[in-house]
Amino acid sequence: MYYDLNVPYSPGDSEISATLSFLAELGYTTVALSQTIAGKLPPSPTPPSLPSDVPKGLTLLTRLNLPLSDPAQNQRLTSIAQAYDLIALRPSNEKALLNACTNAECDIISLDLSVRHPYHFKFKMLSAAIARGIRFEICYGPGVTGSGLEARRNLIGNAMALIRATRGRGIIVSSEAKKALGLRAPFDVINLACVWGLSQELGKEAICAESRKVTALARLKRTSWRGIVDVVDGGQVLPASKKAAAPVSDKKVTESKSQTESSGDNLKRKASLAPEVETDGPEKPLSKREMKRRAKKARLEAALSGVDDSPAT
Repeated sequence: MYYDLNVPYSPGDSEISATLSFLAELGYTTVALSQTIAGKLPPSPTPPSLPSDVPKGLTLLTRLNLPLSDPAQNQRLTSIAQAYDLIALRPSNEKALLNACTNAECDIISLDLSVRHPYHFKFKMLSAAIARGIRFEICYGPGVTGSGLEARRNLIGNAMALIRATRGRGIIVSSEAKKALGLRAPFDVINLACVWGLSQELGKEAICAESRKVTALARLKRTSWRGIVDVVDGGQVLPASKKAAAPVSDKKVTESKSQTESSGDNLKRKASLAPEVETDGPEKPLSKREMKRRAKKARLEAALSGVDDSPAT
């Protein structure tokens, strides 16, 4: 299963059908359609309606990209996250990156690697985000489609620095391709990751296992309490018809239980609370063994009495 978690989308996009068809043809199974909101967050943002002509076997997710320059902007991320499947932050400075790694409630940190950053990526800062279940995203789209030689050079250098700072952990690779021309097959993406410094195994995990973890953790955050307790049955109210049928069934169960107990009492012997009293009645006939024992005893007594009665000489 291959994932592409960053495909820009707007409701009036005419290229989205060809893009999704090409992604399905390349072998991708899960695609996240991303929407970017810059500036002040709206009171209640709603994800755009998904396209109707989705190829068979392709799962679509909704994603929100938020450029972050001021840490005060992330106060409403928890309420906004319920409307989208994924929340991605794009910090524009080191202070915003530190806040995204340590405090912000998001699923992905997507850095713009096509520009030159005036700071260095630090292992302590990035490892704090990885420990919280947040993944760092590398988008190869700006370096593939004609963005200029400078953007391609910055993408390669920043990707290598990010992989070096994270020790190759917590990395996902997405396309951020606005057209089908900017997409690449999964094994081409793995080769790109090897050029940036990832091994072939970690490159495959970046578009398979790590991306799957992002979607699973995001779903767990939204359907459970703090990612620990999940409500399986919410205790729905039964319809009136089922409520009326419930007492009848309970009565049948009670009657069957009483019948079982009564039949059990007939079969089982009750324990006596007082010692049994002997009653006069016909004696039981002696067994053959008892008759032989008594006859032997009588002959022995007769022989002993005959010896005692004989005169002494």
